[in-house]
Amino acid sequence: MVAKDTQVFVSRVIGLPIVDAAGDQVGRVKDVVCYLRSDGRAPRVKGLVAELFARARIFVPMIRVHDITPNQVAITGQVDARRFQRREAEMLVAADLFDRPLERARPTRILDVSMHMVRNREWELDSVALRSSGGAGRFGFGSRSAPQIVSWREIPGLILSTGRTAANLIAEFSEMKPADVAKELHDLEPESLAAVVEALDDETLAEAIEELPKDEQIDIISALDTERAADVLGEMDPDDAADLIRDLPSDVAEELLQRMEPEESADVRRLLVYEEYTAGGMMTPEPIVVDTDATVAQALAQAREESLTPALASMVFVTRPPLETPTGRYVGAAHLQRLLREPPTTLVATLLDRDLEPMSPADPLTQVSRFFATYNLVVAPVVNEDGHLLGAVTVDDVLDHMLPDDWRGEQMDEVEATDLGNAEVSHG
Repeated sequence: MVAKDTQVFVSRVIGLPIVDAAGDQVGRVKDVVCYLRSDGRAPRVKGLVAELFARARIFVPMIRVHDITPNQVAITGQVDARRFQRREAEMLVAADLFDRPLERARPTRILDVSMHMVRNREWELDSVALRSSGGAGRFGFGSRSAPQIVSWREIPGLILSTGRTAANLIAEFSEMKPADVAKELHDLEPESLAAVVEALDDETLAEAIEELPKDEQIDIISALDTERAADVLGEMDPDDAADLIRDLPSDVAEELLQRMEPEESADVRRLLVYEEYTAGGMMTPEPIVVDTDATVAQALAQAREESLTPALASMVFVTRPPLETPTGRYVGAAHLQRLLREPPTTLVATLLDRDLEPMSPADPLTQVSRFFATYNLVVAPVVNEDGHLLGAVTVDDVLDHMLPDDWRGEQMDEVEATDLGNAEVSHG
């Protein structure tokens, strides 16, 4: 693993083979994707552009990069094989910066750019190597000086200009929670909204859409071209994507499902079988599932996955193989708090909550809400009549379905009214 603050020059990374957890090569690094940030902060490295053996180029998020050595880049997790599409606010380090001329006393070009890890798998651009030339050498030829290393702050193209442009908004969004991004989108004028949506990456847009009122979700998805809309839906939590697809015209919904990646559309189609206000309709098909021989250490390693919500990470479900939902026979559930109190080699199957009965996918919302209140839960298993774990319902999904359909919009309007009131008081 690369040590924190270790400097890695991008030119040394480009061309390196990318290997997965099994040690198999999946492609080679072609470029590094970054974006500018506001308030004088260094540009954040977003991920790598990888070229597969079929010469198709894909995006690998930095969160998947486990290690960078002089010989290879090691990644974890599955590779998303969708073709890389550059967004307006993104910068490609090699393509956009290497050999860029700079206005200096002598003709100067950018030779290389370094990046360093500031936190676990979070990278920023750091130094820039410059090469100057000009003047007559000893034999009358132009001379070249040794490379000069400067801070990224000395490069005008790496400083974000002020204003409310799409690029500035994207930079601000990078440090916001999804609910705050949704609030910003909610307040934008239609023309500005279209530009920002076009520039946002699929993951950020998907997370923000999940926090928007239903009518605004439909408006944004409907305004996207079919391919992009399918990609964004694929980044959403399957239960949220299913809820949104239910409200689209049936022909549009089916076309989007066909354009989604097969694994993603399969999850959504399974949820669409159930009524929206049932345990099956509200559940997510991606809880933490382990085999009967899994240890506490293995379960906790899965619970540390950054993509998991706190609610989903609070319980581990034990089943027989297969471990993907619908799983083999459901054995039981263990609370994360219980696992934290046990030795790491203890089997999770010996720590199950024997008093917790699973829900049926047909259980209505009223029964589900009583279930959560009775057991003081934030997540609960959903098991079918054949004893297979189908997924898990989280308390935020229960609340989302209990509140009025337009509660998100009302909440945003209330926040805006409060902000206006505070502004009037401050100027009174």
